[in-house]
Amino acid sequence: MTETQTSLTGTQKVAVVLMNMDRQRATEVMKQFNDVEAEVIAGEIIQLRNVDPALAETTLNEFHEITLKGRRLSRGGHEFAVGLLEASFGAERAAGVMNRVATSMAGKAFEFLDPSEPGDVLNLLDGEMPQTIALVLAHLRRDQASAVLAGMEPGLRTDVAQCIATMSSATPEAIRVVTDTLKLRTGKIVARESIEVVGGIQPLVDIINRADAATERALLESLEERDPALAEEIRSRMLTFADIVKLESRDVQQVLRGIDTNTLAMAMKGTSDGVVEVIRANLSERNRDVLDDETKSLGPVRMRQVEDARAKIVRAIRDMEAQGSITVQRDADDEYVN
Repeated sequence: MTETQTSLTGTQKVAVVLMNMDRQRATEVMKQFNDVEAEVIAGEIIQLRNVDPALAETTLNEFHEITLKGRRLSRGGHEFAVGLLEASFGAERAAGVMNRVATSMAGKAFEFLDPSEPGDVLNLLDGEMPQTIALVLAHLRRDQASAVLAGMEPGLRTDVAQCIATMSSATPEAIRVVTDTLKLRTGKIVARESIEVVGGIQPLVDIINRADAATERALLESLEERDPALAEEIRSRMLTFADIVKLESRDVQQVLRGIDTNTLAMAMKGTSDGVVEVIRANLSERNRDVLDDETKSLGPVRMRQVEDARAKIVRAIRDMEAQGSITVQRDADDEYVN
């Protein structure tokens, strides 16, 4: 934050107040926020490294419970945010919040690409190294990144996917080099954000989760040939048709309302009894009868048809989860319905 800034947003004011409290009191206040609120506040604390004393004092005066004694120099930053979150929520939960903060802040560096069509992004990245392309895709919107990945020729697509999965933390300087270059190509004004970037398997999983069935299948098969262990870890993290048993009943019902009977019957071919029970239990009696009739009429089908039907349902689950209308439990110790 620069000394010339003369006003703060509401969230920035909360951050300034916490930065001026002693750690114990700030911890008690932070505990009152949920994870989403804490994530936003932590992001502001990281960026508000040095606040102009006059502006800090003006902000603090708005909070009647704080008695000011002289002028204060507010200091934030990464270490302050981490320490405050760990004291408030514990190390494990704090780490999760900070990971989301890092991803959110990194994504802002590439917001100028949000309006771009996937084809335009592909043209913009033409000739770049796979590592550079991976860095960009890892921080685009997942649906946009998935469309860009699907448009690449298979060899490059596999290279980029592997780079995303194995990417470690990138420095703000590296990100700025990439964003400066791309913004100059698109005629945008270069902004100097303070950013922190995290790569890894999860961004790739999120991107693949938005891909069509053919792209998903081809990419995983290609990765398996190159790095079987990596492909297996990616598969283990991906949402599957069987994960429908992890949804609450009301969420299952919401998903099934948008699926036609033929697709559902096709997807259920050869699936486990637990999945069948969950689906049937969340259909009306009439729809169960219709599903039974459809299942009997199908006869033998190709496995690829089954996979495509399941992929359609999985994409519906993913989209609803992304919109926040349903919740998918992903804990490693979650049990499946028998």
